[in-house]
Amino acid sequence: MSSPAYTYLGPEGTFTEAALLRVPGADSAPRIPSSSVNSALERVRSGEAAAAMVPIENSVEGGVTATLDAMAYGSEVRIIREVLVPISFVLVARPGLVLEDIEVVSTHAVAWAQCRNWIDAHIPRAEYLPSSSTAAAALGLIDRSPEAPASAGYDAAICSHVVAERHGLNVIADGVEDNTGAVTRFVLVSMPGPLPEPTGCDKTTLVIPLPEDRPGALMEILDQFAARGVNLSRIESRPTGEFLGDYFFSIDAEGHARDARMVDALTGLHRISPSIRFLGSYSRADGRAPSVPWHHRDAAFQAAESWVESVLRGQ
Repeated sequence: MSSPAYTYLGPEGTFTEAALLRVPGADSAPRIPSSSVNSALERVRSGEAAAAMVPIENSVEGGVTATLDAMAYGSEVRIIREVLVPISFVLVARPGLVLEDIEVVSTHAVAWAQCRNWIDAHIPRAEYLPSSSTAAAALGLIDRSPEAPASAGYDAAICSHVVAERHGLNVIADGVEDNTGAVTRFVLVSMPGPLPEPTGCDKTTLVIPLPEDRPGALMEILDQFAARGVNLSRIESRPTGEFLGDYFFSIDAEGHARDARMVDALTGLHRISPSIRFLGSYSRADGRAPSVPWHHRDAAFQAAESWVESVLRGQ
């Protein structure tokens, strides 16, 4: 029997492929590069691929909006694993060019955001041309001569060391990222199925529409977590696109859907926002267990029981 196919935000050599290769068995399985997060998830939804690796969060820029939006709509998908990848960039250029020659730089928007200060300091007049990925930008430089006209699009790209080395590109600057030690979080996404078993070091991802724009609406959502001692490691608002001021919240909560306190929180959330979307419970890549305050469900429930008993005894 052939191995299930994986897809990822391509082309070959992206940080997303590097994240996928950390999944056991992915190195020997068929791997299909996708041109966008949407196309990667559609390959999963159509059955062409068993799972897709996509970026979801960066330690510098926060959530990857293309992924947050793509998972919030369409047929439901599930996150089954997360992978953390350290990020470092190089600046590559067409053969024969040096730093002073660079006029237009292409790369992915998230990569550009992580290198803006370096660009401003070293090539402040350079213009930015968006690309679907860092690797796609770098590969676009191949087979372009130094005499290529400006209409060719760009003369340099920001990409990973792996792409530069694999294709023998002209590296004119190394370590162009603004924050040494930056990390991007990637998630492996499949169709809904049985949840992974709780490990004690888990994360749950949710999409929660704001049911009504009124004072206290967001607080009511947050109270469902706070009252059960569930910490949130990420919360971001995203426009629904339906009309101005209409938002949903993309949330990562510490814990597994089978944890008693998370069950209570999910129950309360569904009561106030029936369109809530569950995107999965999965093991944290950093292996960190949640810090649960003393007033989590078990302690609160025991204290409440003791109080009720004292009342019934007439104390």
